[in-house]
Amino acid sequence: MILWKQLSICVPHQVWLSNFLTVKLLSPCRQVTDTLTATSTVLDAIADPVFITDAKDDWVYVNAACCDLLGYPPGILLGQQKPDLLTSSGLDILRGLQQRALATHAVQEREIALRNGQDEVRILAVKISLWTDQNQSAFLTHILRDITQRVETEQRLQQESRRERLLGAIAKHLLHSMRPANLLERSMEELRRFLEADRVLFYSLRPDQLGVLAEAVVPDQNSLKELLLDETCFNPAELNQYHQGQFSAVEDVENSDLPEAQRVYLKAVNVQSQITIPVVQGDTLLGLICVHDCRHPRPWMQWEIESLQDVATQVGRAIAQADLYAQVRQLNAELETQVEQRTRQLRQALDFEATLKLIADRVRDSLDESQILQTAVEELTGVLGAKGSNTALYDLEQGTSTIYYEYNESLPPYQGRVAQMEAFPEVYHQLLNGQYFQFCSKEPNPVRGHVAMFACPIRDDRGVLGDLWLINEKDYGFAEQEIRLVQQVANQCAIAIRQARLYQAAQAQVKELERLNQLKDDFLSTVSHELRTPVTSMRVALQLLGVTLNQELGLNEELQKPKTSQNRVARYYVVLKEECEREISLINDLLDLQRLDGGNHPITPQRINLQSWLTGIANGFYERAQSREQALSILLPEDLPHIISDQASLERVFAELLNNACKYTPPGETISVSAIAQSNDQLLVTIANSGVEIPEAEIPRIFDKFYRVPSSDPWKQGGTGLGLALVQKLLWHIGGQIAVTSKSSQTAFNITLPININLAI
Repeated sequence: MILWKQLSICVPHQVWLSNFLTVKLLSPCRQVTDTLTATSTVLDAIADPVFITDAKDDWVYVNAACCDLLGYPPGILLGQQKPDLLTSSGLDILRGLQQRALATHAVQEREIALRNGQDEVRILAVKISLWTDQNQSAFLTHILRDITQRVETEQRLQQESRRERLLGAIAKHLLHSMRPANLLERSMEELRRFLEADRVLFYSLRPDQLGVLAEAVVPDQNSLKELLLDETCFNPAELNQYHQGQFSAVEDVENSDLPEAQRVYLKAVNVQSQITIPVVQGDTLLGLICVHDCRHPRPWMQWEIESLQDVATQVGRAIAQADLYAQVRQLNAELETQVEQRTRQLRQALDFEATLKLIADRVRDSLDESQILQTAVEELTGVLGAKGSNTALYDLEQGTSTIYYEYNESLPPYQGRVAQMEAFPEVYHQLLNGQYFQFCSKEPNPVRGHVAMFACPIRDDRGVLGDLWLINEKDYGFAEQEIRLVQQVANQCAIAIRQARLYQAAQAQVKELERLNQLKDDFLSTVSHELRTPVTSMRVALQLLGVTLNQELGLNEELQKPKTSQNRVARYYVVLKEECEREISLINDLLDLQRLDGGNHPITPQRINLQSWLTGIANGFYERAQSREQALSILLPEDLPHIISDQASLERVFAELLNNACKYTPPGETISVSAIAQSNDQLLVTIANSGVEIPEAEIPRIFDKFYRVPSSDPWKQGGTGLGLALVQKLLWHIGGQIAVTSKSSQTAFNITLPININLAI
C-alpha cells in the first residue's frame, strides 16, 4: 500500500470542514442538509475531491472537484442508482475502512482503484474521518487524491527493475554454460517465473533440431518437451512474419481469429492465451519462444512483450555463440587427434617421467633399503608391462651378487640366489663398468625358457652397488625410452640406498651416543651419591671449626669486618664454607636431575594461594636486592586464582629464578615479578630484570646442563650451571613450561603453570 501524502491545503480544509459541520449540526434548529448546503460553496472551491456519506453509506454530499475526478454530475453520484465506480475488491476495501472509522473513530487511509465516467481505471488515495451531530448521527468525510500517475510510474520502475533482473539472470546463465540445452532450460524457467506463466517453451525450427528443445512448466500442466508439435500449432503463413521479427499475441484463444485447426490444437493442449516471439540471428530463424497461460485469457502488456523480445535477442546470440563454440570444439578435437597421432611417443615419454617421479618420491620417502628396492621392482614391472623383475646387491669383497628382491606373476622365484661374478664375466664385467645391455637367450633357460632380458647397474659416484634386471617375452625389445626410465630409476635407487646406509650408520652412532650419555648420567649419579656423605661430613666439621675459631680467635667479629680488614683465618674459613656449600648444591642438583630424568621425583599436590605465597618468596630477596642497589617490584593481582600444584617444586623454581635475577642484575636496575591468568586452566608468571641482555645466539643453550652465559655475572658469584636445567625439568614434571625473551636491555623468564596439576599431568 502506498502511504497517504496530504497536500498542505487539505489539512486546513478538513479541519475547517469538520469544525464547521459540527457547529452547524449542533444548532437545534438546523438540519444536516441545510448545513451541507451552507458549506457547499466553500467545499466546491477546494481543489481536493470530497464526498460525505452517512452511516448507511448513502452519499449526502459531493464537491465539484470530486465530480470532475469521477466524471459524473452530482445528481448521478447522489442518486439512488449510482454507477459501479469500484471493483469488488475496491468496494470491500472502502467498506472496511468505513466500518473501522465508525468503530474506532480514528482516521482511516488506504488506496483504492475505481473506473471514472470515461471507463478509465484511476488509483486514488482516500482519507476517511468521522464526525457526528448533536443527535449522535454519524457522517463520514472522504477526501480523495488521484495518485494514478505516481502508481503507474512506480509500476513502470518495478517492471524495468524486474526486466533488468531477468536479463541479468539469463546473461549469467549464458556466461556459465556453452551448451544450448542448458542455457535454454534455465532461460525458459527464468521467463516463466518472470511472467508468472503456466508454460514457456523454446521450439526449434532448425532442421537438425526440430521440436521443443527446452521447456519450463508448472507441475499441474502437461509437458510438451521433446515433442514435434503438429504444424497446426503454428500458422505456416506466419513463419515468414516470424522470420521478419514480428511476434504473435493471442489474449483469448477461444475467441481469437486463429485458423480453426490451430485453435483446436491449442485448446487440446489446454492453452487459453499465447504469445509467440521469434528468435532470429542474422538471416536465420532459429526458433520460437512460446508463452502459454493455461488457466484463463490474458492480456499481454507492452512491457512484457518488450522483455520477451530482449530475451529472444539474448537467446539468439547465445545460440549463435554456442554453435560457434561447438564448431571450435570440433576443430579442436580434430586438431587434438592429429597432434595425438604425431606426439604419441612424446606422451609416452611424459608418462614415463611421471612414473619416474612417482618411483623417485616413494624411494626417497623411505630409509629402509628393502622397501626401496621392492618398490622399484614393483613399479617398473607394472609400468613397463614386463613379466618380472629383480634386483641384486653386490659384495665386492666376496665377489658375489645376491638377489634380494623380485616381483613377477608367472616366473619361478630367484630370490635369495647367489651368483659368483667370476662365473659370468661377460655379464658382470659390463655391469661393474656401469654399462647396461639387453639380450635374448639362444638356448632356452631351464627355468624361464626363452626370454628377453635387460640388465642395468645400480651405481652412484662412489661405485656400483648392485643391478636391476627386467624379464619379458622373447621377441620383446626394450625401447630407448624404457631403457632411459630404467636407468633413471636405478640411479634413484643408488642414491636412496646410499642414504639409507648412511642413516643406519647415523642411527648406530646415535644409539652409541645415547649409551655413552646414559653411562655419564649413571657415573654422575654414582659420584653424587658417593660424595654426599664426605661433603656432609665436611660441612659438620666446618661448623665445629667455626665454633672453635670463634671461641679462641673471635671469628664472628672478624667476619663482620670488611673483607680487606679480615685476618687470614677468617678469609680462609669463608672460602672453605662457600666452596663446601657450592659442592653440596652441585651434588643436590645432580641428584634432583637424576630423579627427574628417571621419573622418581615425588609430587605432593596442594592448594596454593599464589598471590600471597609468591609475594612471601619474593620478599625474601628484598634485603639482598636492596644491598645491591636493585629495585624489587612485585605486581600480583589480588584476584589471582589459587592453583593446585607441588609447592616444593614451585618454591625451588622461583627461588632459583629470583636468585639468578639478583645475581645478574646490575646496580640501579629493576627486578619485577608479575602474574596474569591466561585462561580457565593456565596462568602466566613473569620474572624479569632490566639492565642485562642474553645474546640471541646463547638463548637456545641456557637450559643445558653445566652451561653458563659467558661474562654475564657482574657480582662474580659463580654457579654450577645446573640451575636453569633443573628449573625447566621441574616445570615439565608438574605440567608447566618456561620460555625466555631478551631484548632492549631486559630479560624475562615466562612461566606457564596449570591451574590444576592433576589435569596437566
